[in-house]
Amino acid sequence: MAETNDRILPAIAMRLMSVALFASMNAVIKLAEERGATLGEILFFRQFGAAILLTAILIAGPGLRSVTTQRLPAHLARAALGLSAMACTFTTVLVLPLAESTTLGFTMPIFATILGALILREPTGWHRWAAVAAGFAGVLIVAQPGSGHFPIWGAVSGLAAAFLTASVSILLRQISRTEGTMTTVFWFSTLSLVPLGIVYAFVVQPHAPITWILLIGIGLIGGVAQLAMTSALRLGPVSVVVPMDYSSLLWATAYGWLIFGVLPSTWTWIGAPVIIASGLYIVWREHVRRTQLTLETVPQI
Repeated sequence: MAETNDRILPAIAMRLMSVALFASMNAVIKLAEERGATLGEILFFRQFGAAILLTAILIAGPGLRSVTTQRLPAHLARAALGLSAMACTFTTVLVLPLAESTTLGFTMPIFATILGALILREPTGWHRWAAVAAGFAGVLIVAQPGSGHFPIWGAVSGLAAAFLTASVSILLRQISRTEGTMTTVFWFSTLSLVPLGIVYAFVVQPHAPITWILLIGIGLIGGVAQLAMTSALRLGPVSVVVPMDYSSLLWATAYGWLIFGVLPSTWTWIGAPVIIASGLYIVWREHVRRTQLTLETVPQI
């Protein structure tokens, strides 16, 4: 039991660290955009920095041969989905205040439930469907459609980002059966550089030194955050580590207030707990389902 606890505590710590780093990266993204960086440049440096970091770790450790793969088409599909999700996520970060963009990202478990039921044919009872409905009600509270509360494009890109991220999670379930975590992350980062390099060639422009520092920081912070996130999943069960993601709202609120002088609106304070509660309930019901399946497959003595 002690060994299990020893693994769970580092898993939680790594997930909390990844949450803090991703929130920091989002704040740096907004700062870079304020200083003239475009979305194409931000995306390129995010993946370029991560690729350099991962390559350095591999060369210093297990070597590049450790990430050889026989499933290149699957990694190409993951890269396409992942890049689309990242582009929508960064668009939301640039368009909306940090707290609001973060809150919309909390709908990912809701979309994962829908996709799991439709694509993987996973059994989904009325409990989780009710949580899905409650989650979308929370989105309506936060977005206040038709009120001009914030740009509708921001809400659309935020929900699209959550949907695409959920799609990536479905694909990763299949890839992870044969591929290790480092292999998956490495191929995502490196394959992304091909289309992003083409985009970057068209949008590259001169910047002040501080902007270049911010762009490089986006890649390095994002790369470390991604490694911490995947390490957390390796150390602890999803039902334990995923709820830690909701702490990102605290970081987003703090950064929004301290750096940009913006606090979440009243509707965000009301809707965010509804979305968070629905996500936590979905994670908990999935944990219960898997526990029951495990008990049913254990031979009775």
